[in-house]
Amino acid sequence: MAARIFISYSHKDEELRDQLEVQLAMLKRQGLVETWHDRRLLPGDDLDLNINDELDAADVILLLVSPDFLASDYCYKIEKGRGLERHRQGTARLISVILRPCDWSHTDLGKYLVTPNDGRPVTLWPNRDEAFLDVAKSIRRAIEEIGVADEPKEVHEFIEQPVAAPQPATELPRSSNLRLRNEFTEADKDQFLTDAFE
Repeated sequence: MAARIFISYSHKDEELRDQLEVQLAMLKRQGLVETWHDRRLLPGDDLDLNINDELDAADVILLLVSPDFLASDYCYKIEKGRGLERHRQGTARLISVILRPCDWSHTDLGKYLVTPNDGRPVTLWPNRDEAFLDVAKSIRRAIEEIGVADEPKEVHEFIEQPVAAPQPATELPRSSNLRLRNEFTEADKDQFLTDAFE
């Protein structure tokens, strides 16, 4: 069974969220995690109900922290609030990912170890892939520690060997009579029908 990850983020950080999900690809391929965020909602879904259900079902709650995250009442009060509550109860692991420089250390998140390394915002790393790799490694360690995922599956995808193209038949010289248009008489057509019927 894969660990369920709920991603809480500001829509202004959607591009960074997408980059993080790319870095989580190996965890997904190995069947260790499956991610959920509000862009997975379908038209007609009850926004609050679905988000609450996903928050309550998550094994790991990722908070993608940025100035916009801290400014959003929904992200900060509802999603962070419920995430911290479940973390304190021991029913989920809360992981804060510092995306952009912001005053996160003066919030209640300041009590907890954050990622990437030393709380250095992702956007300040010279190489964002390295920053998101650091985040992915932290997530891998967390799900191993809480033991919510099965053993990683070996992933082998093979490309089938191409089927050899059939060798073209050696071309025989064309008969010269094929180049002439044959005219059929009504008698020829009647004879053909009779022969075919018999």
